[in-house]
Amino acid sequence: MVIPLPTHRRVIRRTDDFTPGTHKTKLVSEPLPTTLSPTSVLVKVHAVALNYRDANIANGGNPWPVVPNGILGNDAAGEVIAVGDKVSTLAIGDRAAPITDTENISNREPSRSWLAADEDGVMADYLVFDERVLCKLPRYLSWEEAAIVPCAGVTAWSALKGMQIAQTVLIQGTGGVSVFALKLARAAGLRIILTSSSDAKLQQMKDQLGSPPISTVNYAKTPDWDQEVLRLTNGVGVDIVVENGGTSSLVKSLMCTRRGGVVSQVGYLAKQDPSDLRELIPTIIDRSVTLRGINAGSKYDMEDFCAALEATQTPLGDLIDRVFTFEQAEEAVDYVWQGKQIGKIVLRV
Repeated sequence: MVIPLPTHRRVIRRTDDFTPGTHKTKLVSEPLPTTLSPTSVLVKVHAVALNYRDANIANGGNPWPVVPNGILGNDAAGEVIAVGDKVSTLAIGDRAAPITDTENISNREPSRSWLAADEDGVMADYLVFDERVLCKLPRYLSWEEAAIVPCAGVTAWSALKGMQIAQTVLIQGTGGVSVFALKLARAAGLRIILTSSSDAKLQQMKDQLGSPPISTVNYAKTPDWDQEVLRLTNGVGVDIVVENGGTSSLVKSLMCTRRGGVVSQVGYLAKQDPSDLRELIPTIIDRSVTLRGINAGSKYDMEDFCAALEATQTPLGDLIDRVFTFEQAEEAVDYVWQGKQIGKIVLRV
């Protein structure tokens, strides 16, 4: 029996109305292609995970160009339900998701294209992508768990590249990438220092991670938090920083990284002010620190990460803060924009 393919899909597009208090998203119906190109794949989406960048884009804060009224989202998990006649890497029934930067296959490509920014994202019940940008997802995960892998998971994986057992990592905040990095760092045998402006969030993460206990710093109560991090590391500094504040925290992150260490810049959550970077160059030179920008990761990175997850059967449910319905996308985006989450917010489609 041949099951007819869908002719339309539901998508969440931005309204591009940045007035406070107005709706930032709209649910619309759109036609799907009647036929697939030879290398295209049709994916039925089961879950979509939100990132801070979704809320930031919806509220007009993205520093890079975005398509007008674009589709939000770059974290999703779905099932392949149809393939073009030249597709060779995926089959009907496979679990799959697109990579965040659809130009970044090997980390050597000169161009980039970000989902939900300069091309439409994944907040829809059906997606069509070329097989070259799709990766298989681990089969042991629930749909909600699988949906947090492509962006937040791969970003954390890439940010911790080069880590070694017994090294120390400084992780900033309790958002999606941060809690993913916490889990990976603990699994890899790293000593963890976590910062947040909320004692309640810090305590929750300490309770969740258990023994051995992590070290925590409330940066709101400790303005010179970099000095506290140095104190916690006996003046040496951390080996790796998962940095997501941006200009307001970057120099301090460099100053509490050991000489020859690595700072992985994964975000820009705080208000950005170039004047905060006056000491950037002398600090990098003085401490011989490597500052690397992390844009999620390449397709190869995602494949490596999924292989590691499959091999270890690592559960990810504890990283999900709350699950909304697809129709509650507006509420979910606002929840992330207000910073209420500890971990990931997911839409069940």
